[in-house]
Amino acid sequence: MKLIGIVTIAGLILLYFMDAAFKLQMMNWEMLIHSGLRFFTGFILIGAGVFYAHKIKLKYAVYVVLIMVLADDIMDYFRNVNAFNFELMFHGIYMLLWGSVMGYVFMRQLQNKADKQ
Repeated sequence: MKLIGIVTIAGLILLYFMDAAFKLQMMNWEMLIHSGLRFFTGFILIGAGVFYAHKIKLKYAVYVVLIMVLADDIMDYFRNVNAFNFELMFHGIYMLLWGSVMGYVFMRQLQNKADKQ
């Protein structure tokens, strides 16, 4: 469980500095929804499904992630939300990567705990 805490704390610290550098407002509903969608997509699809369980091939997971992100951006376009700039794309990529690392570490720790019992 220490490794999960380390990855969480390191990810939050990097997220804070990235949001401060890009001057992103993290605590509004729009950003929380975008960040949560990308984090949990990375957590479930990439971290747990691809890297840990090997149930999904990486190519198909990337396609699903691209479709979900594109659908989210299209929805923002029709709602007249201007979210298509470099800072938000970099933030989304970071959230996907952090989510995938968290998913892999969480599933690995869960398996190690189950093996010990």
